[in-house]
Amino acid sequence: MEVIETTSRLAEVLDGPRRSGKTIGLVPTMGALHAGHKSLVDRARRECDIVVVSVFVNPTQFNNPEDLRTYPRTEEADCALLEAAGVDYAFVPTVEEVYPEPDTRVFDLGSVAEVMEGAMRPGHFNGVAQIVSKLFAMTQPTRAYFGEKDFQQIAVIRRMVELEGFDIEIVDCPIKREDDGLALSSRNVRLTPEGRAIAPEIHRTLAKSPAMKESGMTPAEVKAEVIRMIDANDGLKTEYFEIADALTMQPISRWEDAGKHGAVGCVTVFCGDVRLIDNIKY
Repeated sequence: MEVIETTSRLAEVLDGPRRSGKTIGLVPTMGALHAGHKSLVDRARRECDIVVVSVFVNPTQFNNPEDLRTYPRTEEADCALLEAAGVDYAFVPTVEEVYPEPDTRVFDLGSVAEVMEGAMRPGHFNGVAQIVSKLFAMTQPTRAYFGEKDFQQIAVIRRMVELEGFDIEIVDCPIKREDDGLALSSRNVRLTPEGRAIAPEIHRTLAKSPAMKESGMTPAEVKAEVIRMIDANDGLKTEYFEIADALTMQPISRWEDAGKHGAVGCVTVFCGDVRLIDNIKY
C-alpha cells in the first residue's frame, strides 16, 4: 500500500489503471478507523480492481469547533488497518492540500439536507458536499462506498452527485455493530465507561419500534415512545428522533406516506457529552 499525501501523486497513480479500464473504488473516511470502515473496504476490495481510502478530518463540515478539536485522530493505526485490509492507496492529505484556498461553494441540496442533521448542524451538509465532491474529482472512482449509519448523509451525497453530474455509483453498506448492538463510530472512543455501558440502549430501543408500528401505533406515537424510552436511561438524552421517507428524508405522519423505499427512523442521542447517531428501517 502506498500512502499518498498530494493530489498530483494521486492523479499520477490512478491515471494508468483508469486508462486501462480498471474499476476504482473509493472509501472516504475521516480516520479513527474501525471494523465498520473495514467492512466498506472489504466490499470495495471485492468489487473493484483498485481501492483508494481517503483519511481526512474535513474542517468545513464541523459547525462546532470543539467537536473538530476533539475528533479522534489515529493516522498510524489507520494506515496499518488499511494495509492489512489490502488497500492499494491511502490518501492522507493536509488541510492545505485539499483547500489551498477557501471553498466558497454553496450547494443547492434541497429539502433532503434541511431536516434532522441539516436543521441541527447548519452548514454541515454543505461541508460534506464540498469535501466529497473534491474527493470524487480527485479520484474519479467507479464506485464510492458509504456506511448506512450516516443514512441522511448518503441521501445528500446522491443529491450532490446529481447536481454535479458525476458518473459514480454510490454504494450504501449496512451498519456494523458491537456485539451489544452499539453502532460502530469513531466517536465511541470518547465514551466514558458509564456511557459505554448505557449507549447500547439506543439500538435496543430502536429495535423495539417496528413492533410498535405493527401494533397500530402512528409514526408520531412511535416517535414519542422511543424518545421516552431512551430518555428514561440516566445519561442518555435524545436530541431528535424522526421517522421519514427513506429516499426524500422528509418526515411522514402516516406509514403509508412512505414511498417505495419505505421509512427510516433516525435518532441522535447525547450520551454524556458524546453525540451518537443511529437509525432503523421500517
